[in-house]
Amino acid sequence: MSIYDTLNEQQREAVYCTDGPLLILAGAGSGKTRVLTHRIAYLIEEKGVNPWNILAITFTNKAAGEMRERVDKLVGFGSESIWVSTFHSTCVRILRRYIDRLGYDNNFTIYDADDQKTLMKDVCKLIDIDTKVYKERSLLGAISSAKDELVTPEEYELNAAGDYGKQKIAKVYREYEKQLRANNALDFDDLLVKTVQLFQTQPDVLENYQERFRYIMVDEYQDTNTVQFKFVSLLAGKYKNLCVVGDDDQSIYKFRGANIKNILNFEQEFQDARVIKLEQNYRSTSNILNAANAVISNNCGRKEKTLWTDNGEGEKIQCRQFDTGYDEAEFIAEDIRKHVREEGSTYNDHAILYRTNAQSRLFEERFVSSNIPYKIVGGVNFYARREIKDLLAYLKTIDNGQDDLAVRRIINVPKRGIGLTTINRVQESALEREIGFYEALLGLDLIPNIGRSAAKLESFVALIEYFKTRARVDSISDLMNEIIEKTGYVENLEAEDKEDAQTRIENIDELLSKIAAFEETCLEQDEKPTLSGFLEEVALVADIDSLDENQDYVVLMTLHSAKGLEFPHVYLAGMEDGLFPSYMTITSDDIDELEEERRLCYVGITRAEKELTVSCARRRMIRGETQFNKMSRFLKEIPQELLETGADLGETYEMPAQNTYQQAKQLFKTKAFAPAKVGKQFTVTKEKSLDYTIGDRVRHMKFGEGLVRDITEGGRDFEVTVDFDTAGIKKMFASFAKLRKI
Repeated sequence: MSIYDTLNEQQREAVYCTDGPLLILAGAGSGKTRVLTHRIAYLIEEKGVNPWNILAITFTNKAAGEMRERVDKLVGFGSESIWVSTFHSTCVRILRRYIDRLGYDNNFTIYDADDQKTLMKDVCKLIDIDTKVYKERSLLGAISSAKDELVTPEEYELNAAGDYGKQKIAKVYREYEKQLRANNALDFDDLLVKTVQLFQTQPDVLENYQERFRYIMVDEYQDTNTVQFKFVSLLAGKYKNLCVVGDDDQSIYKFRGANIKNILNFEQEFQDARVIKLEQNYRSTSNILNAANAVISNNCGRKEKTLWTDNGEGEKIQCRQFDTGYDEAEFIAEDIRKHVREEGSTYNDHAILYRTNAQSRLFEERFVSSNIPYKIVGGVNFYARREIKDLLAYLKTIDNGQDDLAVRRIINVPKRGIGLTTINRVQESALEREIGFYEALLGLDLIPNIGRSAAKLESFVALIEYFKTRARVDSISDLMNEIIEKTGYVENLEAEDKEDAQTRIENIDELLSKIAAFEETCLEQDEKPTLSGFLEEVALVADIDSLDENQDYVVLMTLHSAKGLEFPHVYLAGMEDGLFPSYMTITSDDIDELEEERRLCYVGITRAEKELTVSCARRRMIRGETQFNKMSRFLKEIPQELLETGADLGETYEMPAQNTYQQAKQLFKTKAFAPAKVGKQFTVTKEKSLDYTIGDRVRHMKFGEGLVRDITEGGRDFEVTVDFDTAGIKKMFASFAKLRKI
């Protein structure tokens, strides 16, 4: 029996279609990874394609690892030549070889989110940007969006003509890029942007990789952005053997720059493209799939498909409405305990999915008191912890002396008596002479007013130079141990914080284990473990990769983090209008925003294999205020016959009713024979005119500062919509709001 006989008809069709552009529309749980791996095996075994000529691109290291494992099993000999990696890893490998063509050193550093934040603070200080008005995070977001769309600082500046806010961002973008280049560093977006620039400006490099990768496969194509699309189309430009796999119904990363049009317009972009739909689901029961189909069918921007399964009907979807968020958490905790106690389930069979990270707190508190083990996915990344960042900064400084951020992070860690004034003097001198920070340290006699600090700085430079000589002969593990010993880092930790020190030392031990594992893997693959290679791997690690399937705990995560995963029991919590879909989505009047949220709901539903519970609360504490929310509109899109409610879910059930005590209290206050009060009557004096308009920044007594988004003139008063910096979007009457222009 052939390995291809285990595939269904559509899957086989996708495997056998090897030449020209191909779009595989793979619904949730339809076995897309299986199709991709069998397709690779078919290309090698039946079509005689050299494994060297195959490239498979995924989005996460975890997915790449799984695919690599399955390909090795199927193909056997020769599979190690197939290039299976993420977009970022692929680009890093290309840039390590050729980035010198763009004027960078091949030994560049990759900046993570924290490094970017630090650099942005420096940039804002340098060009005098008020970070109270222009937040560092939003500036980085604007730059990232520009890079996703392949917009250079110069183009951004041209597009910003006449828009004061965008002109400021353009100025920041230009300086940010200048500083990155000076530090011989790239951020994550640059990895793709620079590779595309390399391909566009160096035809010989492009041709080399086009010849190398004659067959290209891209997983999760619906999550690609413009720069990723450009990268793939350039690579596939010669042979056109491009196979993309994705599901437009699971496109949920618009906020990260994902462009759903890449998958929706695939046939327009690639002429003669074939489209094959995989609609048979192997994961979930019929009831779960019917619910998912019913919800997603309300979207207009999608390709028509309907998931089905042979798995049987299964349990009805449990739908529960509670009085408060606390009641919801209590029910879910008890339900999990029941499954574990009575049905022999394990804790890691259960996942709780929610819209925002803040919703995890109630579940955490409940699980702690109920003694239920849990893990939050997407919490503080291991590599974002202080002690890990410190030691990695030492390695970065040794590897790439041009990385100013890394040098400045460790110059006084552990404390060497080098103060901020001294660091600023070195920095000023470096800027004046247009050289790097570390380069300035090598010529201390040229820095004015350095005084007694010179000896301390010389000792630091001597230490780094010593480590550099060790790095040429030592393994990375030995070098790391040497750094820890020579700097006295651990002793310093113990001295400054006894309680916290043990956890931090355990983290350092874990880093040493990571280095040892990296060296072992390299030796197994007959590669030399290099310091650059290790730093590169660390920089490319994703949050979701930290999910350990062998540990027994309930998983708590946002719906975005859950993509690609599956669990026997899934709880979709907080299904309320205002929470999911969010208040901003409801008030935006943008159909695309609502459709994105609906796709997110679809992703949540299709994570469940056997049982799905959807829940909501009538009232919930949000930002210290009690909010009364209606049941989510997505819940109402699920046909009633698929739900097991335990109660009537009509409108009357949704709205909070006065309890008997409140009613009695109200009656007691009412005077005999007095006409009933309908409610407190407010007299509104309409403002004649407003001293602010749309686009102005205003201040509110309670909500602080914000931007005026909309002003509507009503009969009684002006209705003003303001996007507050901390409180979010609020609608209010002008006479009550008493907004002041700032």
